[in-house]
Order: sequence, then structure tokens, then C-alpha cells
Amino acid sequence: MIRFILLQNRQGKTRLAKYYVPLEDSEKHKVEYEVHRLVVNRDPNFTNFVEFRTHKVIYRRYAGLFFSICMDITDNELAYLECIHLFVEILDHFFSNVCELDLVFNFHKVYLILDEFILAGELQETSKRVLPFPIIIHIAVTYALFVPAILMEASIVFPAYDVTEYN
Repeated sequence: MIRFILLQNRQGKTRLAKYYVPLEDSEKHKVEYEVHRLVVNRDPNFTNFVEFRTHKVIYRRYAGLFFSICMDITDNELAYLECIHLFVEILDHFFSNVCELDLVFNFHKVYLILDEFILAGELQETSKRVLPFPIIIHIAVTYALFVPAILMEASIVFPAYDVTEYN
């Protein structure tokens, strides 16, 4: 089970934090500080798996951001490492070359994307082909965007989907 997900920059500012276990605010700040100290100073040649208290932290660095997942010690590290990569690929696709500012100013969309494939601390969906389409539809409907144009664009990007059912 995933305990928490953190996205932090090199300076230690947390850009996204999702906790799947209850923690006090003071404990959350302490955890964020400890995880940052743990991953920022590691040699890039070392493995991306780190022991953290009684759990494991799996992290990956993309540009100036560290994507960290804390999980149970018995879970599959490689699955969660690929989960991080999938999350970054979807963010890249959705924001067309995602940057730190996209995460800051569109945090609600980032949380929505994260919630599409991680539910209650468990990985639900791992297919890159399945995930983006429901996210696009949900955001279009939620924010009352011009749905037909978005559906047409989505059908071009994801030709395997039948968009007529959403019209």
C-alpha cells in the first residue's frame, strides 16, 4: 500500500503531497523534510529505492523535481517506479511538456490525474492507453469546456476510443 506521494523541487518545496494514511500536520512536515533530505543527496548511480523508517521510498528525479512514493516494505518496488514514470508521461501528455509551474497553477488537475490511477493507496490502472481519455472527458465536463471540440481532439489523439457515446 502507498503511504504517501510527494513531488518536491530541489530546494525542498513540496509541490504536491497526497497522503493515504492519517498524519498530523507536524508529522507531515517532518516526513516531507526527511524524505527530501534522503533523496536529494543520493548519488545518481545508487538505486532509486531507500529504506525510510519501517517503509520504503521509491523516487525518481525528472528535471528539478523529485517524485517520491512511500510504500510498504513488502510491495513491488519496480511496479511503483513504473507508476511514477506513468504519472510523468500522463502529465507530459496532458500539459504538453510539463514543468513545475504547471503543477503549481493546475494542482487540481494534477490531483485529478493522480486519483484516476491510484485509489486509497493502491495502484488501480497501469495502462497508458486507458488513463488519459477519461481524464480529458472529466475535465471537459467539470469545467464546462466546449465538449464537442475536446471530444474531436480526443478522438484524434486516441483513435481507439468511440467518442460518439459522449456526444
